Amino acid sequence: MDEVFDVMILGAGAAGLTAGIYSSRAKLNTIILNEGVIGGQMILTDEIANYPGVGLTKGYVVANTMKKQAKDFGCKIKPNVKIESLQLEGPLKTVELKDGRRFQAKSVILAPGGKPRSLNITGEEDFKGKGVSYCATCDGDFFTGKELIVVGGGNSALEEAVALTKYATKVTVVHQFDHFQAFELAVQEAENNPKIEFIMESELRGFYGSRNLEKVTVEHLPTGKMSEIGVDGVFIFVGYQPNTEPFKSIVELNGRNEIIVDADMKTNIPGVHAAGDCIVKKYRQVTTAVADGTIAALSVAEYLQGRK
Repeated sequence: MDEVFDVMILGAGAAGLTAGIYSSRAKLNTIILNEGVIGGQMILTDEIANYPGVGLTKGYVVANTMKKQAKDFGCKIKPNVKIESLQLEGPLKTVELKDGRRFQAKSVILAPGGKPRSLNITGEEDFKGKGVSYCATCDGDFFTGKELIVVGGGNSALEEAVALTKYATKVTVVHQFDHFQAFELAVQEAENNPKIEFIMESELRGFYGSRNLEKVTVEHLPTGKMSEIGVDGVFIFVGYQPNTEPFKSIVELNGRNEIIVDADMKTNIPGVHAAGDCIVKKYRQVTTAVADGTIAALSVAEYLQGRK
């Protein structure tokens, strides 16, 4: 007979691990299933400088500390699993893995996280955390006195370009169109900043360097002309992808494929909550994911208490 857990958490980033800490500490039989390496976006960040009370710390250290806390409270954690199917309706939720294992629980917290949209070009994977970044708030101060490129033309790209001028000596915005999609105020602020330059109707074609990023190639789209630019870092802001593909036909999503939740992190399905970068939200930080995971776990505990 399958073991029935009180809480099953899908995802082991900041939100999922926090939910695991809270629910297991509340003596709820809890399991976390994670499709990748434990830690989510945290392990992609070389150093975390703005997590309160921690100080400048490696991202993987924060992730491993959260993992240890959860396990110390009795939370079971299964990494690198592949989900075959989910059944989340009804009083008992079931997840089947591709290897044939099956897990059942009285409640589920969806915390699959998300990822910044990639350019999917040469060298991008190689230089993640070594010059290629997707978060100015996380990594901007590591490029103090350096020259940077920002890719994108929406509000996030231009607002982050302005923010990065606090650290960088020069920021070059590379955008594929001849106009921006951002609000006029964001455009004006970027255009009026003396540290910002623009390369329009252009796209990056590759990242190059030895240990760290040293240069990029850029194509001018109307002419096809290729050029090489020396640079210390590139920040990419071309959109964000929540990892919600497996849940599309199960829980309610918005037009950006983010899970719709209420203030208690409840989805449209009783007993199913969601937390972290996969939900509808404006800011995506470790601290906000931790808050989401906390609320989801406390709300789940209340849901289970009401079922007794």
